[in-house]
This record gives sequence, C-alpha cells and structure tokens, in this order.
Amino acid sequence: MQTLEQRWNSLWQRINHAAQLAERDSCSLTLLAVTKTVPPEKIEVAYRLGQRHFAENYVQEALDKQAILQTRCPDIVWHFIGSIQRRKTTLLAQYFDWIHSVDRIEIAERLHAARSDALSPLNICIQINISGENSKQGLVPDLELLTQLLTMLAPLHRLRPRGLMGMAAPNLTEDQLHEQFGALRQLHEQLRPSMGADWNVLSMGMSSDLETAVAEGSTHLRIGSALFGERPPKLA
Repeated sequence: MQTLEQRWNSLWQRINHAAQLAERDSCSLTLLAVTKTVPPEKIEVAYRLGQRHFAENYVQEALDKQAILQTRCPDIVWHFIGSIQRRKTTLLAQYFDWIHSVDRIEIAERLHAARSDALSPLNICIQINISGENSKQGLVPDLELLTQLLTMLAPLHRLRPRGLMGMAAPNLTEDQLHEQFGALRQLHEQLRPSMGADWNVLSMGMSSDLETAVAEGSTHLRIGSALFGERPPKLA
C-alpha cells in the first residue's frame, strides 16, 4: 500500500506531465486536496508535504477539522466545493476562503451579508452544470444567464468572483471530456474582457480526468482519491 507521500509524489508527476503536454507551467496549477472523510491527522501529513489548499464538501465536518488544525497548520486555505444549503451560508461566509459552488443570486446575497468586513472578500466561483445531469447542481451553460448573474453580483463588495467551476459526467470518452471541459473554458474566456484580472480561475478536473482538464485550461484541480486513496462513503 502506498504512503501518502508516495501518492503525493505520483500525483505531482501526473500533474507536471499533463502540464508539459499542454505546454503550460505547472506552477499555474493549484492542487485542491479534497478531504471529505479524511481525518485531521492525514491532512496534517499532507500539509507537512507542502499542501496548503484543502477542499471540503460538508460544512460541519470541515469546521470540526478546522478547530483541530488551526494551530498545527495555521496557513491552510479552505475551499468549499459541496452543495450550499441556505441555512449554512453564515458558517460558509465566516470560515472559508473560497466557495466553488455558487449558482444563484440568493446564495450569493446571503454569503455577502454574512461575510465580515474585517475579512478579505470571499473568493467565489460560479458552478456550471456542464454535464447536463439532473443530479448535478449548477447554472446551465448559457452566456446570457451567466452574464446576468455576474451583473447582479457586482454590487456585492464582500464577494470576489474568480471564475467558473464544473464537473464532467462520469464514464466519458476522451473526446467527450474535451467537449465538456472545453465548453467551460469557452464560457470563461468569453467573460474575461468584462471581468478583469481577478477572473482567472477554472476549477475543473478530478483524480480520473485531471490530464484532460489541464489540457483544457484548468487552474484548480480537485483531487481526493489519487492523493488519499479510496475512501468509504460518508455515513448519514
């Protein structure tokens, strides 16, 4: 069985190779270690290896880990990538640095209202349903709808729109993966002229499809199993 350090090294070999093939600098890529069901002790090991960006799917699980790790790993950057419940927006606004799954103005307004002016603006990505699956959340990939949402976000000064997030459907061919990730990249690029320098994030690609995501311009890779191994499902 591989150690976490061995998986870390293997993962970065994959990322570096993918970047080389895409003629990109791997320094332009951010690895988000997805720590759903991962105990704090393993997170600390990853931190000691140099990992700083960690992503969680469940608010309370994340808060429990943050409480344990805040002194051991003081400069962790916490990302939330799960579905957003209205009743959890206050906690999300207070305890996370990034939210990748904003898909409607109501949620954005609640995050803005709960974010303290003493904190830096909350980095957010707009989730786009690039797979078209009914089970997936996210805005439909429509430039007009996305432009409308971003226009409504503009007055919310405690939020900092950074880019788009999407998840490809499972079991796709390589061509289908390129099509879905490419559609997200195209949307992102169409918005860049009106959004400015902060609009520089494409959050796409997971353990099984990171190479294709890198080829299509991903900046933030959400990696769980390739780093921490296969994990049991979260108990209800």
